[in-house]
Amino acid sequence: MMNASTTAAGTSTPLPVFIVEASQAIRERLVDMITAIDGTCCAGAATIAAIPDILQAHPDTVILDIRLPEGNGFDVLRALRHHAPDIQIYAVSNHATPAHRQLAYRLGASAFFDKTIEIEAMRELITQRAAQRLRIYQYLNHTMTQ
Repeated sequence: MMNASTTAAGTSTPLPVFIVEASQAIRERLVDMITAIDGTCCAGAATIAAIPDILQAHPDTVILDIRLPEGNGFDVLRALRHHAPDIQIYAVSNHATPAHRQLAYRLGASAFFDKTIEIEAMRELITQRAAQRLRIYQYLNHTMTQ
């Protein structure tokens, strides 16, 4: 599940992404998408509100379905903001109403994506975060070797 970026100076730490998605088919597609992005890795995947697993993995980013079979993504979002405010949380839903978006942002989501039409935008954002992480790693590695 890991896909780390390699530089001339060595291998950087990949951007860990945790996926919480109710649909197995969509979850598998998201895992495939994440592992195909250079400089990322899948830190875990769950179908339910897996707050302890997320906190233990402490990923950089969580892709969070707001409709889960047990509990809901808004409760997970609330808990993660309380216990791990530095994690980027991308709320996703097939029901991307203005009310869902507003609530997600009010509870601390970093972004909100409609699963039916905005997955490419989410992939691009994760790609940018991974590239930024790699640039920081390269800069720090270069600075430390001089």
